[in-house]
Amino acid sequence: MFFKRLRMDIAAAKNNDPAARNKFEIFLTYSGVRALSMHRFANRLYRMHLKLLARMVSQYCKRRTGIEIHPAAKIAAGVFIDHGEGVVIGETAEVGTGTVIYQGCTLGGTGKETGKRHPTVGENCVISAGAKVLGNITVGDYAKVGAGAVVLKDVPPHATVVGVPARVVRINGSKDSIDLVQEKQDPYLIEICRLRERSFELEERIKRLEEEKNENENL
Repeated sequence: MFFKRLRMDIAAAKNNDPAARNKFEIFLTYSGVRALSMHRFANRLYRMHLKLLARMVSQYCKRRTGIEIHPAAKIAAGVFIDHGEGVVIGETAEVGTGTVIYQGCTLGGTGKETGKRHPTVGENCVISAGAKVLGNITVGDYAKVGAGAVVLKDVPPHATVVGVPARVVRINGSKDSIDLVQEKQDPYLIEICRLRERSFELEERIKRLEEEKNENENL
C-alpha cells in the first residue's frame, strides 16, 4: 500500500510538473513527494496512538522539506505539492487525489474551535501559491483557488475563486454561470464609493458657504 501510494505521488508530480524529467529524479529530489511519504508514515504512527512519535516525525519532515503536515491530516494518494516551502496542512484537513498544492499555501483553522476545523479539498483541485483556505469549509472537485486568495466560504465544484476574501469569478470556465448565492459585491469598493459621494457633498457645502460669505462681505 505504501509503495502504491508513493508511485501515485510520483506519477502526479510527473504529470503536473513540466520540469520533471523522470520518476527516479522525482523520487530523489522532490521535497513534496518526500514530505508526503514521511506524512504517511507519521499518519500510521498517529493511528497506532503513537502520537508523540508521529509529531516528532512530522516536525523532522518540516525541518527537512519546509512542509508542515499534521500527522492526523488525511491526504489521498496522487496529491502533488509543488516546491512546497511554507505549506501548512492542519490536523483535520482532507485533500483529495489529483490535487496540486503550490508553495506558501495554508489549509488551516480560524481560531480555537474543536472538532472538524480545517478545510476539505476535493479531487483534482488547484491551490495556487500563497493561498489560505481557512476553517471547516469544502473546496469542490476541480476547483481552482487563485494565488494569494483567502478562502473563508465553501467553493463550488469546477469554480475559480480569487481575492481577499475570495469570491467566485468563474464556474466551468464561464463568467455567466457564476453561482448567484455567492457574494459578488466588493465591500471595500462600496465603502470607497460612499466616502467619495460624501466628499462631493461636503465640497458642495463648503462652496455654498464661501459664496454666501463673499455675498455678505460685498454687502
